Amino acid sequence: MEALSDEMIMQKVADGNLDLLKVLFDRHHKHVYNFLYKMSGNRMLSEDLTQDVFYKLIKYRDSYNNGSFLSWLFTIARNSLKTHYTRNHKSHEDIEVLAYKAVEEEQEVMENNAQLQHALNQLDPSDRELVILNRFKEIKYEDLAEMMGSTPGAIKTKVCRILKKLKHIYLENL
Repeated sequence: MEALSDEMIMQKVADGNLDLLKVLFDRHHKHVYNFLYKMSGNRMLSEDLTQDVFYKLIKYRDSYNNGSFLSWLFTIARNSLKTHYTRNHKSHEDIEVLAYKAVEEEQEVMENNAQLQHALNQLDPSDRELVILNRFKEIKYEDLAEMMGSTPGAIKTKVCRILKKLKHIYLENL
């Protein structure tokens, strides 16, 4: 089963072979959880939303159109997080507070990673999201452009500028 690409497996899931969903879950649930945790700073919320993402993957499997599976998966994850905050009337400041708490937890594990997380948290949520998806989750510019409704060139330029800003923030906090 390892030889099949995510896209091939998802197409089979979309065609009704729900047993293969376990393969996709095993491959990607940690990545989805880590993304949601880095964005929210809340472990319980990230666990709940990760389950919700894979539930939606089953529910909306007919809407999969043979594109990049990772792009589609992380679009579902982004939308689930936005929906959660919209329904619970959380502002961007609440997200920043939660993310800052995540930084404090990580300082206990490794100081260097905590400093990077702190610098990430000082970015605008949309900028932080792009960096996390591109650099940590290794989603390509083309897929990000599809997710964000932009062009690959514009996304590449934006990520480059965000990384320069992140470097400045990180070095300021040393």
